[in-house]
Amino acid sequence: MQVLKKQDWFHQDGFPIVVERRDPQDPFGLHSHEFSEIVIITGGKGEHITGEDSYELCTGDTFVIGPTRPHDYLNMDQLRLINVLFDANDLPMTLSDLHSLPGYHALFTLEPAWRKRHGFNSRLQLSPPELVHAIHLVDQLDQELSSRSCGFGVMATTTFLQLATFLSRCYSKSRSPQSKSLLRIAEAISLIERHYADPITLDELVEISGMSRRNFLRAFEATMGCPPIAYLIRLRVRQACKLLSQTDKTITEIAFDVGFSDSNYFSRQFRALMKSSPRKYRSSQRFERAAT
Repeated sequence: MQVLKKQDWFHQDGFPIVVERRDPQDPFGLHSHEFSEIVIITGGKGEHITGEDSYELCTGDTFVIGPTRPHDYLNMDQLRLINVLFDANDLPMTLSDLHSLPGYHALFTLEPAWRKRHGFNSRLQLSPPELVHAIHLVDQLDQELSSRSCGFGVMATTTFLQLATFLSRCYSKSRSPQSKSLLRIAEAISLIERHYADPITLDELVEISGMSRRNFLRAFEATMGCPPIAYLIRLRVRQACKLLSQTDKTITEIAFDVGFSDSNYFSRQFRALMKSSPRKYRSSQRFERAAT
């Protein structure tokens, strides 16, 4: 199986966003890639295959394909689509409140992981006006990437985030039973993202999900890679890293600010995740800034 490399598809300057238009989509062969992509079906019909399953596609279908996930298109009848290739590791996907949108977690994380179980019925289906607006944003993005005028990086990144936010909002309005079930889990993730500094209990997250405790824990860990409370602790530590780097607050103050009620417990969790004490982490960040 062919693996598409970043250096072969992204610009030589390394900018982490590319727009590829397939009008129509040609046979390509089963492949995976080192990056993610947003796929927007703009016309025609076809089948999306993953090597194990196949799903019918029609105009308005929108979905995300993550790295290493094999896929291809078959039985194409004038299938037209837009691929927005992106490397999430090099983009500010945690900027502002994007992660507070349940639709973001559902579209970018949960739906790809649950695609087989839901038979693709949890995909995003854009209405005609929504599709028009999405294409308009892609056109703006493509123009910035093509011109590469001074400041294109800021404009392209901003437009990409607008597209991601718009699609996430659209997903939040999805009405299929499968989409609603993903949105309930996404609501729990969103609560963690929005209120990480507040006391959050597992029982509260289970109640929001509308699932049994066992099923929620299984579903959360399968899609997010760790249990809910571990995810909360990771988020708190990530926020603490920012405060350690950007403020002169004491370690105890930072521990309380990000939701820990015990600074010693915070230090243990920080060390376990960052392989460094908070104090050493702060010193290393200051040294790096001074060196540059």
